[in-house]
Amino acid sequence: MTQYGPQAAHWPYPCWIAHRGAGKLAPENTMAAFRLGAEHGFAMFECDVKLSADGEPFLLHDNELDRTTNGQGVAGVLKWDALSRLDAGSWHGRTYAGEPLLRLEALSRWLQALGLMVNLEIKPTPGEEVRTGRIVAQHVARLWAQSQIKPLLSSFSVDALHAAQEAQPELPRALLLDKWVRDAVDQAQSLGCQALVVNQTQLDADRIELGHAVGLKMLTYTVNDASRASTLWLAGLDGLITDRVDLFEPQARLGANPAQLMYVAEEFIA
Repeated sequence: MTQYGPQAAHWPYPCWIAHRGAGKLAPENTMAAFRLGAEHGFAMFECDVKLSADGEPFLLHDNELDRTTNGQGVAGVLKWDALSRLDAGSWHGRTYAGEPLLRLEALSRWLQALGLMVNLEIKPTPGEEVRTGRIVAQHVARLWAQSQIKPLLSSFSVDALHAAQEAQPELPRALLLDKWVRDAVDQAQSLGCQALVVNQTQLDADRIELGHAVGLKMLTYTVNDASRASTLWLAGLDGLITDRVDLFEPQARLGANPAQLMYVAEEFIA
């Protein structure tokens, strides 16, 4: 059996994570999406956080507003007052018309009221990596000050993660990787990360074991196929981000992955 390092004992997060709230079933990164994801039994969500021009953390994946709102251009150059008036729901369908962009503060209140968890991906506007990492970490520390389980901060930006580490070193962090690199584990360790979150096409049992060998949790995105999910669970995966909150709803409600359920069943029978 794999032996994990000391960090593993302090990992409080469920293994099923809903991508941007409810995957593709609702407008991503909006409160409507988080409510729908929770209705499907998910206890943890992944979402994207960036800063407005006046330093307000809010949820948006893209650098520009065009795809998911009725706004145009770079989001980070606008103040929150202007951003708060945009429609972030109509692009997904008339049902969600008028759904606003979501402030991190509003999301934090909702999550904590329901005892739910979150992986916050720090998504800086280009050139704002350090500022975004620092300010997001400071807001998270304040907003979740009374919560025993803090958000997991992740980013593809080493600069943003380093800034978050310097600002609030006690917050858990994860390095995001779209492509596996030889020094991936070393990079994560140098940033004081508890986890690596890797593109599912780049992950296999050997790479999962590399992370486990030094005490890192190994997570992946974005898995929407049951067969691929099963393969990764059996390889030792610790967390899976998915759009298919409908497909994986029963597992999410149970709070366990197939490999864990198999192990529990074998132990019970023995």
